[in-house]
Amino acid sequence: MEQTYQYAWIIPFLPLPVPMLIGLGLLLFPTATKSLRRMWAFQSILLLSIVMIFSMNLSIQQINSSSVYQYVWSWIINNDFSLEFGYLIDPLTSIMSILITTVGILVLIYSDNYMSHDDGYLRFFAYMSFFSTSMLGLVTSSNLIQIYIFWELVGMCSYLLIGFWFTRPVAAKACQKAFVTNRVGDFGLLLGILGFYWITGSFEFRDLFQIFNNLISNNEVNFVFVTLCAVLLFAGAIAKSAQFPLHVWLPDAMEGPTPISALIHAATMVAAGIFLVARLMPLFIVIPHIMNFISLIGIITVFLGATLALAQKDIKRGLAYSTMSQLGYMMLALGMGSYRSALFHLITHAYSKALLFLGSGSVIHSMETLVGYCPKKSQNMVLMGGLTKHIPITKNSFLLGTLSLCGIPPLACFWSKDEILNDSWLYSPSFAIIAWSTAGLTAFYMFRIYLLTFEGHLNVHFQNYSGKRNTPLYSISLWGKEGSKISNKNFRLGTLLKMKKNGRPSFFSNKVYKMDENVRNLIQPFLSIPNFGNTKTSLYPYESDNTMLFPILILILFTLFVGFLGIPFNQDVDILTKWLTPSINLLHKNSNNSIDWYEFCNDAVFSVSIASFGIFIAFFLYKPVYSSFQNLDLINSFVKMGPKRNFYDKIKNAIYDWSYNRGYIDAFYGTFLTVGMRKLAEFTHFFDRRIIDGIPNGVGLMSFFVAEVIKSVGGGRISSYLFFYFSYVSIFLLIYYFLNF
Repeated sequence: MEQTYQYAWIIPFLPLPVPMLIGLGLLLFPTATKSLRRMWAFQSILLLSIVMIFSMNLSIQQINSSSVYQYVWSWIINNDFSLEFGYLIDPLTSIMSILITTVGILVLIYSDNYMSHDDGYLRFFAYMSFFSTSMLGLVTSSNLIQIYIFWELVGMCSYLLIGFWFTRPVAAKACQKAFVTNRVGDFGLLLGILGFYWITGSFEFRDLFQIFNNLISNNEVNFVFVTLCAVLLFAGAIAKSAQFPLHVWLPDAMEGPTPISALIHAATMVAAGIFLVARLMPLFIVIPHIMNFISLIGIITVFLGATLALAQKDIKRGLAYSTMSQLGYMMLALGMGSYRSALFHLITHAYSKALLFLGSGSVIHSMETLVGYCPKKSQNMVLMGGLTKHIPITKNSFLLGTLSLCGIPPLACFWSKDEILNDSWLYSPSFAIIAWSTAGLTAFYMFRIYLLTFEGHLNVHFQNYSGKRNTPLYSISLWGKEGSKISNKNFRLGTLLKMKKNGRPSFFSNKVYKMDENVRNLIQPFLSIPNFGNTKTSLYPYESDNTMLFPILILILFTLFVGFLGIPFNQDVDILTKWLTPSINLLHKNSNNSIDWYEFCNDAVFSVSIASFGIFIAFFLYKPVYSSFQNLDLINSFVKMGPKRNFYDKIKNAIYDWSYNRGYIDAFYGTFLTVGMRKLAEFTHFFDRRIIDGIPNGVGLMSFFVAEVIKSVGGGRISSYLFFYFSYVSIFLLIYYFLNF
């Protein structure tokens, strides 16, 4: 067994040859490398599969023996300073490596078809392989310096992948925003690492935890300084895991290809912050107030992410804010000391969120078949709907992922989220109320995404947008202002798919638009336009290819069954707890996890009821179940609520504006930070040029003028010298006389 651990160093380095060879091939033999591009995708998948098998083997050994293995070698030795590099294989490492490799393999298989039309196919797989290498190196690191190196590599890879389509200004700005925001947290992380080295004299986790615990027990540290260093360490996790207030980069990161979004949100970049806090938990747990601070940031992020997801039109941004909220649950669990619950939710959420993102990518990909309707990969849910009968596999998989994230049993996220919700009651009732209410919001916005995307009719009308939101659904029409007539000037090809042949009203508007001759004349050229070289074009979307559906089907199995990993069916210790026993023992916590099934069922009924209520509200507002004007009027009259209409409209509009405008946090940063920094830079530039440089320049200029005056006075004539001499003496005598008079 120990011999197996000795070869664990291959975990981060095995995927590395692929990006190196791709880069070398594109530099030396570009034509041949591009012609064999499918081979490089196969190599990436093969090498990552080997890492996955090796990681699973190590995990099985850890479950059976509860062992931890660390191997280090000296890199820099100078007097009292010694820097070592190595790898650490413990339960946290094995869990993260399995998540990274399993999700990574499925995303790579999916990407082979999704990116097949893109000119940057090889560049994409090179970035992806290097991303996997960086993340695997991060989770196997044995000290803080090594973590920081791979931490920065993960940030660099995310920058490259978010800005993969860098010719698009929006994508270029998004990757810059992610880079700058993460630099704030990374600078804090670096300061925290240096601070704890100054306190303990070590970067190694094992020595760091032992020395620091001894200092704490002997009361030999300054708690204010220690708390500051801990907050700085936590700042790195805040930025990477998109916690408040450094979460602003996450929704903009959706400008990258959808497979990147799946990998970032499921098992790599955003999971890195959770991993860092879990890795440093023995350090944080003995510092007063830092655990409370972590839980506070977590609960704020939970609620903020859920509220910002309520009114998003972009399907990927809605899922991004969902990720933010679920990461807040994990951070809340870590702050409460629920180490097992946090990692359990990290596992279940990773597979469920990967399923949702790959499902959204399948939706976007299939909408490309609607030539003219989606000239680019449309991500706007308002432009979707009625996809159930056209892409049933994607629809059913997305529904399962949605139900899992809502916490519906027996799907994966139900088991892990329920643990966090139950633990929150024991920690803080106020936090528990927010966490449980957010569970209802999660069910609402996730089913809103599902209903807007898949339910209804593909050819529904759109509510015309006049600048006033006077219905419960805020959708922007393609027709312009409400009541405008259809003409060649304001017609859009996409609206062809939004017409009803029977003239019934849509759920979005009580206006009925009829198809005129101008629309009919455009049908034939619409059907003849090619779509990315495909031989078939369709008036309706169709299901994605098998290479995209295969990873989705595998993720369905994970979503269905991975939750059973942490369920103690008997009163004995469950598999997950047994797996995490070495880490739990390091925290000096009891590893037994007996369960009271009666109490569990009561809590489950409560949590499922809250989720069901959120689902019901989403169905009530977003599912087009009526077929006549009378039903529409009935719903509108219920929403208007008689004389209280204006009051409820104000509340509704305020909630919508808050959510759609991202809680005005981006605007705040833009106004007070970006503009403020520019004003400060302008002031410092003025102060430097006019004051700092102006004083010596002014002195020099005055010396020049004085010298010129003296030069003209000194003509060499004695009579002139005597005249000026007696003049100065007379002036001084007069001044002296008047002063003493």
